[in-house]
Amino acid sequence: MTKQIMTSPTEKQKMPKEKDDQIAVDESEGWPQSRFLRACYRQRTDATPIWLMRQAGRYMQEYRQLRQSYGILDIIKTPELASEVTMQPVEAFNLDAAIIFADILPPLEGMGLSLEFVKGEGPVIHNPIRSADDIQRLRTPRPEESLSFTLEAIRLVRQELDSRGIPLIGFSGAPFTLACYAIEGGSSRNYVQAKSMMMGEPEHWHQLMNKFSEVVGHYLLAQAQAGAQVLQVFDSWVGALSPADYRDRVLPYTKQAIEIASRAGVPIIHFGTNTNGMLELIRDAGGDVIGVDWRIDLDVAWKRLGSEVAIQGNLDPVALFAPWPELKKRAQRILDLAGGQPGHIFNLGHGILPTTPVDNVRRLVDFVHEYTTNRVP
Repeated sequence: MTKQIMTSPTEKQKMPKEKDDQIAVDESEGWPQSRFLRACYRQRTDATPIWLMRQAGRYMQEYRQLRQSYGILDIIKTPELASEVTMQPVEAFNLDAAIIFADILPPLEGMGLSLEFVKGEGPVIHNPIRSADDIQRLRTPRPEESLSFTLEAIRLVRQELDSRGIPLIGFSGAPFTLACYAIEGGSSRNYVQAKSMMMGEPEHWHQLMNKFSEVVGHYLLAQAQAGAQVLQVFDSWVGALSPADYRDRVLPYTKQAIEIASRAGVPIIHFGTNTNGMLELIRDAGGDVIGVDWRIDLDVAWKRLGSEVAIQGNLDPVALFAPWPELKKRAQRILDLAGGQPGHIFNLGHGILPTTPVDNVRRLVDFVHEYTTNRVP
């Protein structure tokens, strides 16, 4: 039997009334059976759940073989291939969640930007935003039109995952991170073009960020409606900002996007890197779970965030290259800092790196479960 997720009597008031926005999952005594979903709602679990950002990717031989025949955008835009890649780490490891194989940048294409992944260089935007006219020309299409391939991949993956009882995560880049790519034309060290617009052209910045918040929010909502049971917002470059700039020039737009996505009634994870100076602001922007990187102790971060949110993190991805005894010690320390408190989701502080040893990934996943099984704080 399937029912709408309910986290508490008061949560019912927050759930969507529209039938299309409701996500059905298995429940046990009113709570999700999945330990990952339970942790998102800060409920007790039989063991700490674990999934890993970028868990499907170049460190896996199966993925590298596929990339010999297909480019990354080809895989993302072919639902059957995206579904296959999503399932690769699920088949290989005892993970508690899958995340749809996609990228944060395809939404830019639907807005009218020309995106290419260049070997050895990464993503390149061939017509970056540099003027008010550029902003005016940006479209805000419905995700069902511009990103239908990812929505279809979600539907396909759910067919594979439901029999295993493993939830699926959908995701999007946050408005600020997408704006940085769109303005800079690709990756950047100092974000001079983007921050110059933010500081020197506030009206144009407002117009741009309004468009991005609309696109991000509706894209996330559409993913949930297609079957994603959790949503994650990636604000990968937000650590380049001062707390004041984040509060005044970015937080309102991230909050707007999250509010749109929250109509789906599924948990939302809000993650950024280098956010130690603004953790409380990240929390205030929204999200049921706040992801933190390895630059802060997990217990310190959770104390600052407060007990009203769950926490995700926060192993340094480079630790996966260490000898197993060292990796185990570092993972155990994070679990000890969490203290078995409900609401901790073990993850890395950023994505898995391309040459990560597969055996260490497997041993880490198994260790997190074994060390925390039936652990009571």
